[in-house]
Amino acid sequence: MTQLRTVHVLGGEGTGSGAHLGSLATGLLARGVRVTVCAPAQLRRAPGFPAAGIRFVPVPRRSDPLSLAALRSACAGADVVHAHDPHAAVRAALALGPRRVPDPPLVLTWHGRPPADGLRGRALRLLETRAVRASAVVLAASTELVDRARHRGARDARLGAVALPVPRPEPAPADAKPRAELGAMDRALVVVAGPLEPHQGYDTLLRAARRWRKPGPAPLIAVVGEGRHRAALQRWIDAERLPVRLLGRRDDLPALMASADLAVLPGRWEGRSPLAQQALRLGVPLVAAAVDGVPELVGEAAELVPYGDAGALAAAVPALLGDPDRRAALAAAGPLRARRWPTEDQTVAQVLGVYDELAARA
Repeated sequence: MTQLRTVHVLGGEGTGSGAHLGSLATGLLARGVRVTVCAPAQLRRAPGFPAAGIRFVPVPRRSDPLSLAALRSACAGADVVHAHDPHAAVRAALALGPRRVPDPPLVLTWHGRPPADGLRGRALRLLETRAVRASAVVLAASTELVDRARHRGARDARLGAVALPVPRPEPAPADAKPRAELGAMDRALVVVAGPLEPHQGYDTLLRAARRWRKPGPAPLIAVVGEGRHRAALQRWIDAERLPVRLLGRRDDLPALMASADLAVLPGRWEGRSPLAQQALRLGVPLVAAAVDGVPELVGEAAELVPYGDAGALAAAVPALLGDPDRRAALAAAGPLRARRWPTEDQTVAQVLGVYDELAARA
């Protein structure tokens, strides 16, 4: 039997999409599939990304002629090209040539969508439309994205089994080392993680943190992540003396999360949030904005608040910190909810099933 040849195109460096691609590549390799990954060079150095067995082609995000030429060369002879966000799908379609329906067939895994208004929003809608119409199959991470893909004109849009690797071994929640390093032994520790970008809801978080400055120790908000808005956020934190620390990138997020009293997910755009998945798996109570795929992901295993409502967030966090019974209930519900999510094996099996369908159509 001829070995299936796949090329995977990643447009950016998103935590969720990059981790998913690493998991998928590992699973496909284990099943005898040839895998080429076209992605920014830094993905190759990401923790957990498979270093052996794949052909890695560093391709920058820009759609310049050299970038497209590298993609075109990498895709030569492929049986399937699999893009991992709409930007990547459009670039892959351009590299594959002028046909309305690319050959080889294009699969799109759609993890989420950035919020955009005005001219940028219209440009994003056009890009999404082009991406889904060029794709033979769209695997969307949430029901909302399935509906969005169909509305944009997708020929075949399905709910995708998008799994992220489970951290192994999971750190013991009793480990106090991360708390000691942050000086949070005598106060509550709340962990937030994600790129320091406007759509991540950090303005809402900081407005809520104003209300936590009261007699007695306020909860310490530890933010893991980097981004272009770090300097502005730090100025805001310093000016108002908020109980928030920007920690930058860290390799010990699971340990830090496991030692926390709460996790908070305040963002405007979330598909299958890595932070939400990690918190529920570790039994860490979660307060999250009810946006996009979050309610579908967490069910009743988290406290949901309206996006952008600093008052609701400011009330929910201390209320949960002051209610040990509710925290215990959420800590127990999280791992149970996580068991209902697709596994890495189920994700690989669904993707291989799609590839087989496309081969049968050829």
